[in-house]
Amino acid sequence: MALLAEEIVEEWLNRQGYFTIRGIRLGVNEIDLVAVKFRPGEPPICRHIEVQASMRPVSYISKVPKAARKTGRAANSASRSQEELVDGVNEWVEGKFRASKKRSLMESLWSGDWSSELVINNVKSELEVELIAEHGITIHRLPTIVRELQTNDFPIKSASGSDFIDLLQMGANTQQNTPYSSRASSSRR
Repeated sequence: MALLAEEIVEEWLNRQGYFTIRGIRLGVNEIDLVAVKFRPGEPPICRHIEVQASMRPVSYISKVPKAARKTGRAANSASRSQEELVDGVNEWVEGKFRASKKRSLMESLWSGDWSSELVINNVKSELEVELIAEHGITIHRLPTIVRELQTNDFPIKSASGSDFIDLLQMGANTQQNTPYSSRASSSRR
């Protein structure tokens, strides 16, 4: 699901006129997407975007804090105290958005301000999302991005992921336009 969600987000960015690089490997770490949009007479808009697009989340986005894991707790433990959630989010934001290797790479692409953004679908904890946003991370919801792509109100009407987006839209249109009786009778065959 993560790669498909990244492809949707990349198409969304491309249609807005951003040049993108997806899946940048930095040792064991990765940057999901970087996007740059150039504008005449203005500095470029530079975006660092991570994608977490679970359909049925069973755990949090962040891990249990390192200190708790040293005591034997599992990294994805579902039960967390408020303090563990805050500490886990702090460590997650540091690793995903503030790590020196990632910052250095982005500075080598463009020396300037880079946004930090997270695309999510379903999450276990809205409180965790709020804590992430408190770090200055812009939160986007994947269903909103998909709806925006359906409007096709962009300067670029399609890019490399347009076939995938067309399939999504075709499936949604087929579901909406198929009468219930036709679907019911075809499932009984």
